Amino acid sequence: MLDENLARIRVHRDNIRRYRNLLETQLSELERQFIERRISEEKSALEALTSEVFPIALTLPLSRRIAA
Repeated sequence: MLDENLARIRVHRDNIRRYRNLLETQLSELERQFIERRISEEKSALEALTSEVFPIALTLPLSRRIAA
């Protein structure tokens, strides 16, 4: 199960990378909007899956995040 979830995470990351590369090409405004929407959807799916697979978030305290 973990292997499947890690593969899904990898697919979402690859899709985001692929869409970002497309944004560097010459696109119509409609195409650009579509790709930006897809990136947003992929990021949301990646965040949801990541929080499901790795439920413990390792974050710095707020004061350290501000100082960094």
